[in-house]
Amino acid sequence: MAAALAVALCTLGAAGTAQARPEPSTPQLPDVFDGYVVSTFQDGRFATPQEILDGLHPDTAFYDEPELTGGEAPGTLLKSMPVEVQFSGFRPGNLRAWRLMYVTTGLDARTPEISTGILLVPDDGRDDATRPLIGYQEANDSVGPTCHPSTQWTGANPMDGASWSALGPLAQMFGDGLAVMISDVGNDADPAPKGVFAGRFAGHANLDGMRAALTLDDAGLSRQTPVSIFGIAGGGVGAAFAAEAQPEYAPELDVRSTVLEGMVVDQRNFMRVSDGSVGSGFAFATLLGLEPKYPEMRVDEKLTPLGRQVADWYRTQCQTPAYFTAPFVPLSSFFTSGLAPADIPEFQHVYDDNLLGTRAPGADVLIASCGADDSPMSLVPAQDARDLADRYRAGGTDVTYAPTDCSMTRFVTDMYGWGTDLFGMQTVDWMVATLRE
Repeated sequence: MAAALAVALCTLGAAGTAQARPEPSTPQLPDVFDGYVVSTFQDGRFATPQEILDGLHPDTAFYDEPELTGGEAPGTLLKSMPVEVQFSGFRPGNLRAWRLMYVTTGLDARTPEISTGILLVPDDGRDDATRPLIGYQEANDSVGPTCHPSTQWTGANPMDGASWSALGPLAQMFGDGLAVMISDVGNDADPAPKGVFAGRFAGHANLDGMRAALTLDDAGLSRQTPVSIFGIAGGGVGAAFAAEAQPEYAPELDVRSTVLEGMVVDQRNFMRVSDGSVGSGFAFATLLGLEPKYPEMRVDEKLTPLGRQVADWYRTQCQTPAYFTAPFVPLSSFFTSGLAPADIPEFQHVYDDNLLGTRAPGADVLIASCGADDSPMSLVPAQDARDLADRYRAGGTDVTYAPTDCSMTRFVTDMYGWGTDLFGMQTVDWMVATLRE
């Protein structure tokens, strides 16, 4: 992990400063590559060829699900397994990790379901009982199996964009001594398509992953430790739903803040903007990642033969490279009705159910998203993020809105700042400050 981050960031420049509860700003390289992060290079090693092969083909025996009695409380830890972190053939030093399987709930916040995830804890000499915890939701849009964080970070799917986008923020969090729990939003090895875009389910999986992590004796975390929620892009949806649900669903968690970066606020608007753009494949995958939790969508019944072939393939794949294979395709061509997915009547209640901002989070929120619709990366209308900030504020939430310059001008003139802000690295110091208050 650290070696890949070094290659990615050391070729670029940086600007920005940090202060107590700072305004979001691009971190300087020394802020990212502090003493702890440098030690992960020095004390890490490259994996052997056999370790690389084993990581690419993970042993899925851990993911066999026990029979639930129905009486398990959300967040119940079902099993754990210590694992070695491995990213792109490198095993960073001074980093402990466990795969976890735990109980969460469905859309109704009652029906028991099972999710897996990975807990990452820096080995930096700090007393684990004093270590804050982050509930991280990656930009993981994969509907297929073994594409998710608990296998990503042990060597599987090494080119997936979700894990690459997490390198910088994770390095900052580990450098600040934070433990990080990343949910798979479902059982990673389950061959059935994953409901990763169902926001309520993703939010419950985030909160229950933190609950499970706090009960893992080997990690030594305190159940009273301060926590924050961090989500980006597709993961920002689950993070936002977690923040909205937490006061009622998991009131015992001491949530200090939530960071939302580039999240989809309104699925219907996202479909309209992405359909026919560079993000067409991701828009189509969004439908397939909603259907497992909303089977009444009956997507296959509405598809042309070509659309069905693409759907069947997407359901078995990881987002990289699969969902990049349909750029600029008008999705209406996949449906027998000729309608764009944003306009299909049977999908409207699903979009409504996944609209962010119907409840106000109890803890402070930082929203960082493209400030203007001026980039190929601007698949989420900028106004949606501003509207979400307004809805949260109307509900009593303290919101910091920090729009990001995603323009192609900045891409050309300040690639480091453009990229690190896109991944949310400018927000980490703000989040850490809330944990220290």
